Amino acid sequence: MTAASAPAWRTIAHVVAHPPPDDWRDALATRLGRRPRRVGLWTELAMYGARTCLDAAGEAALPAGARLRVTSQRGAWEATRAGLAQLDAGLPMPFTFMQSQPALMLAEVGRCLDWQGDASFMLCRDLARPLALSQLGAGRDGLLFGVVEETFGDVPPRSEWWRLVPA
Repeated sequence: MTAASAPAWRTIAHVVAHPPPDDWRDALATRLGRRPRRVGLWTELAMYGARTCLDAAGEAALPAGARLRVTSQRGAWEATRAGLAQLDAGLPMPFTFMQSQPALMLAEVGRCLDWQGDASFMLCRDLARPLALSQLGAGRDGLLFGVVEETFGDVPPRSEWWRLVPA
């Protein structure tokens, strides 16, 4: 498929939480009807942004044929650091290790969107590249695309999401 034959995309919702509002965790718990349990901060940020984006798009759930794509420059940075520190200390691999896994984040985001389907995570420095790759071959139900980052140095957390459909 060439760039000239690639479908055009229309953004039906775009939400930016960079940084998220002070009450974002309470807002997520209210929206889900429960507090997320045994998930890390990175996963909660992803859940918050994805759910907020679907709400902005006026969708109760992500359509079954839609793709879910998440990208980040570092992934679950804090959970990874904590898991490695616990491993060095001789502790067993507890929930901290699980919280560092992108597959857990994808499963939890899918669950909070009442959705199962084609989901993947891409660790990438150039955030335009994963979006272009995600659009290739996506069907008529479109794409939910997110960029999720934890606090890193003086850079605040970020959960930015787009709901895209073919034009």
